[in-house]
Amino acid sequence: DLYNYSIIPFLWKTQAFLSELSVLFAFEQGKILENFGICTQVSFVRYMQGRKTLGAHPKLFIKDLWFDKVPVRIYQPKAPSASQRRGVLFFHGGGWVFGSLGKISTRNISTHEELCRFIARESESVVVSVGYHLAPEHKYPAAYEDCLSASQHFLQHLQHYGVDPARVAVCGDSAGGNLAAAVSQTLAGRSDLPRLRAQILIYPGLQALDFNLPSYQQNRGVPLLFRERAVYYSLQYVQGDTSNLEEVLEGSHIPPDIKLKYQKWVSPDNIPEEFKVRGYQPHKPSEFKPAVFEKVKRLREPTLCPLLAEDTIIQQLPESFILTCEYDVLRDDGLLYKKRLEDNGVPVTWYHLEDGFHGIINSFNSGWLSFPAGKRGLDSIVNFLRSL
Repeated sequence: DLYNYSIIPFLWKTQAFLSELSVLFAFEQGKILENFGICTQVSFVRYMQGRKTLGAHPKLFIKDLWFDKVPVRIYQPKAPSASQRRGVLFFHGGGWVFGSLGKISTRNISTHEELCRFIARESESVVVSVGYHLAPEHKYPAAYEDCLSASQHFLQHLQHYGVDPARVAVCGDSAGGNLAAAVSQTLAGRSDLPRLRAQILIYPGLQALDFNLPSYQQNRGVPLLFRERAVYYSLQYVQGDTSNLEEVLEGSHIPPDIKLKYQKWVSPDNIPEEFKVRGYQPHKPSEFKPAVFEKVKRLREPTLCPLLAEDTIIQQLPESFILTCEYDVLRDDGLLYKKRLEDNGVPVTWYHLEDGFHGIINSFNSGWLSFPAGKRGLDSIVNFLRSL
């Protein structure tokens, strides 16, 4: 059913779609190698992602460090500054399974290297990219705990990097947006650390209760993130395998009482009608399977699903920026969180890419494969940072 969506002919006519296909091919090639017992699918995709190289940057100091036993890469503008700079803690995407800092010594660079360099240079900020542990080798809450530890360390030592304690933001894309939201919620009540100035969530995944929201139905076959793969990543993170993928897709993993409890926050009724015009059919609840719930019950924890945090936490959150894409299964997660934040009095800047798809921000500087919407989205992020 990949061809049933109006975006597909459009994407095929764009050169940027070729870059998305390369990721999909790596994913499928990895599966073949895994079937032959040569290597795992995950390790092959990680290898392919790590082949890109970049040299030194003329306008940035780039250095690898350790923050409380967590590897980080710090990007600092070389130009002198008359005042302290903004600080940005960046958590990369990749479904909690892929992505890394790479190694400067071998010029084997991270999946988000160009993005971090651009943000640091254009917003004149000190950017700290966190190399958290990946699933399935390191299951939840390993990634969250690494990001939290690195964030706490940075906030405790801002003076060493010339960062203004009143202008620190957390930022992340996709799974990194999930981690940024979770870290922001955890730090919201901390009086012993500088308060975060903002959170920047780029097409974040924020819940794992309902994979049948309008955006999941409309975009289930749209690259770069298929509906099934969104569940694949969530299960790799929470349990280290995908044995219950079909049950989670159909919603059999959540007890009726928990569904009812969170329906006020996770419901298609909270999605504006204009986002249902491309097609939506209410999903018939599947039979609850207690054995599945026992394996995946941590999916309801707010540090894994920030959309489920209580109002008392949401009310304490800093000013927020949320970027969503029309052709993205995670679109509605962003819309639902936007509503929760606004309902609790948190200022929200929302930027929606009507011609965007998941992962598009990383295409902003891919030469002839660049996608203009990716650059527009990234510019909106930089403009928001500059306003802080």
